[in-house]
Amino acid sequence: MEDTLDDYLDNHYINRSNWLRAAVLGANDGILSTASLAIGVAAASDFREPVILATLAGLVAGALSMAAGEYVSVSSQTDIEKADIEREKIELEEMPEIELQRLAEIYESRGLKKTTALSVAKELTAHDALGAHMRDELGINDMSKAKPIQAALASGAAFTFGGALPLLVVLFLPLLHMEYYLYGFTTFFLSILGGLAAKTGGSGIGKAILRITFWGTVAMGLTALVGYLFGVNIS
Repeated sequence: MEDTLDDYLDNHYINRSNWLRAAVLGANDGILSTASLAIGVAAASDFREPVILATLAGLVAGALSMAAGEYVSVSSQTDIEKADIEREKIELEEMPEIELQRLAEIYESRGLKKTTALSVAKELTAHDALGAHMRDELGINDMSKAKPIQAALASGAAFTFGGALPLLVVLFLPLLHMEYYLYGFTTFFLSILGGLAAKTGGSGIGKAILRITFWGTVAMGLTALVGYLFGVNIS
């Protein structure tokens, strides 16, 4: 029985790249920035309330900032894509022969013989000229196309989820040595995130976990150091 296109795509992961990138970035930032902030404050305070307040404020501000920043950045990408598509439409209307030759050259550079490349370019142009140029000249397709709202929601929600994990540590674990609890649990959370992201994206789990925990440790260590160096007790 022949596989359908949907079955084929189910065996590949590139169609997940947009939302997965935004979700992993959001969750990683949520865990790491919130935990780092909490560690810095905990290192400078003998009371739980300032740590909770700082952690909660960092969580809310970070989630909103992450969503807004992702929306703005991906919207800029969308604007560029739309502008390129409009330019391509004009070029196809004003100089179709040059555009046909350009498309044929692209296929030839990928390994087709000159006559075959020209034949393919003609057939695809007859079928959907703009679609062929979007895909093969501009590199724009449905899977890679920028989706600002999807990216913003994924980043904001992921940051909130990630940031809630260190907040739970701050709320329920003993204040004494809180920075060490935060470091340990945050490293664990980051390891889980790295493993889940790698599994979802079909990449190597060990490498992803090592990468995310290493840089997480560096960030938390530097933040704790700042807290110790400049930490007049907060009351």
